[in-house]
Formats: sequence, structure tokens, C-alpha cells
Amino acid sequence: MSRIGKNPVVIPSGVTVTIEGTTSVVKGPKGEHRQHIPAGLAFEQKDGKLHIVRPDDSKTMRARHGLVRALIANQVTGVTDGFKKSLEIVGVGYRAAVKGQALDLQLQFSHPLEYPIPADIKIVCPDQTHIEVSGVDKQRVGQIAAEIRAFRKPEPYKGKGIRYVGEDIIRKAGKAAGK
Repeated sequence: MSRIGKNPVVIPSGVTVTIEGTTSVVKGPKGEHRQHIPAGLAFEQKDGKLHIVRPDDSKTMRARHGLVRALIANQVTGVTDGFKKSLEIVGVGYRAAVKGQALDLQLQFSHPLEYPIPADIKIVCPDQTHIEVSGVDKQRVGQIAAEIRAFRKPEPYKGKGIRYVGEDIIRKAGKAAGK
């Protein structure tokens, strides 16, 4: 039995979970989230918990069992609490600001970068050197944060660039002095 798949998904009050064919729809206080899920599994909802039941012990069903449980649990967490990724900008002259429906990044290129903010994601800049990406979809929040980080990844000598809050950058030694 899958260790993850056998655990039921606890559904808090105010959250509804419906399975429509190969799509799970979760509605809650922060919004609605739809997720494609693999076919072949059965779902039992009782006592405020959702149990995922697999029909047999084939290799593909065992693999899908834990996956589907994790996807639905992430949907429930997303519509109740939401997901958030925090980024910090390190470097002289590097800064960020939200202007309308775009994130304006000054990263010492010859021009400012404009990143359009998707409708399902919220981006906030509490100050010029921090960016907070939040939303109900864990995968989407992580993808948007990774795209923003990719504009200027942290370099290994001075550590300048965009990094996740708490990320450790392995630093290299500079040039050795000549003889």
C-alpha cells in the first residue's frame, strides 16, 4: 500500500471537492482550482475526508495512488491557505517594483525587464529588494518564481542576482594573486 496514498485527505469546512471524470475541482475561500488527474482510481468521501482507492496492485496504479492523493491535498491547501514563494534581490542597482499588471525589474541590463503578471497569480514587492509570489496552485507559483529567478541567477563570486529567501549560494574564491 502506498504510504502517501493510503492517508485520507482532510477536507476542512467551507471546502468542496468534486471529481468530474479526469478533473478534480476544489472550491474554497481563496478561490477555485482545477487539476487533471490520471484515470482509474476510485474516490470515497465520508466524514469530511476523501479516500483514494486503487482497483488493483499494478505498478501504474501504485504509482498513481500517491500522486493523486498529493495533488488533491495540494489543491485543498491552496484554496484554504494558498502557496507563497519569496525571492530576494542582491546587487547594487538591482531592484523590483510592481507597475500595474507587470513586474518591473532593474537588473543592470541596458533596459528594464517587464514581466507580465498572470491573472491567477499575485505578485507583491514589499520593498525594492524582495518579491513575493502567491496563488492557489503550488506548481504555478513555483514556476512563476523560477521564471523570475532565471532573469538573473545568483552568480558564484559575489552572490549577485535573484535568489529564493534562505537559499544558500556556494561561493567560489576569486583569482589567486600572481607570483
